[in-house]
Amino acid sequence: MTTTLHITNGDDFTSYLKKLKLEGEIITWREMLCEGKTLTEVGSESFWKTRYEYLHRYYKISKANFIEATLKEYRRLCNQKSQEEIVLWFDEDLFCQINMIAVASWLKKHRKGAQISLVCKKQKKSTPFILTNFSEEQLHKLYQSRITLTQDDIEYADYLWQLYCSDTPLRLETFSKFNSSQFPYLTDAIALHLHRFPTVKNGLNELENKVLQTADQKRIASKSKFVQSLVKMDTQYGYGDMQYINMLGHLKPLFKSFSPVRLNQEGKNVLSRAENYYPFIKSEDIYLGGAKKYSFLYHEDTSKLLKL
Repeated sequence: MTTTLHITNGDDFTSYLKKLKLEGEIITWREMLCEGKTLTEVGSESFWKTRYEYLHRYYKISKANFIEATLKEYRRLCNQKSQEEIVLWFDEDLFCQINMIAVASWLKKHRKGAQISLVCKKQKKSTPFILTNFSEEQLHKLYQSRITLTQDDIEYADYLWQLYCSDTPLRLETFSKFNSSQFPYLTDAIALHLHRFPTVKNGLNELENKVLQTADQKRIASKSKFVQSLVKMDTQYGYGDMQYINMLGHLKPLFKSFSPVRLNQEGKNVLSRAENYYPFIKSEDIYLGGAKKYSFLYHEDTSKLLKL
């Protein structure tokens, strides 16, 4: 058996990583835990049941596809028990960082004693850390300079996962203000997560307001081009086509049309903060981690979360 296990952030990078011909097995973590309800016990029956229900309801993922794409790969992970080192390959965006702490939580329980390493840049740069943007030579150098995580580091990541899955995001505010040298991107991701709760002023969160702003400022001919523009614009959240199409479904009443993309008067009023859309978009069924999205409001002036 090989002595190294690589866990990657998605299929695109897995394909890229295979070209490097590094020693070891590769497992792809196929989840999007930054959206929908999450439970602390990663990999448990109730965890996967909760995740499937969310993905089926909001993304029409069939049970067969969920089993084939996600559960089979997870079972492959469960069968990798002999490796001495486990290497984590995750981008800096919110999507990847939430998945990363979930994986760390799982490793803490199921792979005690294994050496866990993280591939990253030790100092944050102005250029986003996206693994597929690096050349093969650069990736080899990143791999050689990977960070070995201590038990305390794993405990820290696991604790943040527990807080992310709790029914309140308020305790995460403290951690959004502390930098971690071992996890250089995690602090910013947690702060960004807090910005996903609706704002006091118009009931939409930071990203939803950016979506309206983009629609209002740019002349975009179609919904598909609009989605492409949003994905290209987004380097912090790490959302793809599916996430933005889902978001536009919630925001649809604020649009006059999607071909071309135009806000209606209500959309313009909400964007200018002249109207609060919270009563119309509020839902008891939408979760961010363990917390109900519309049970908290983000106060832009104080940068604080408020519990309703």
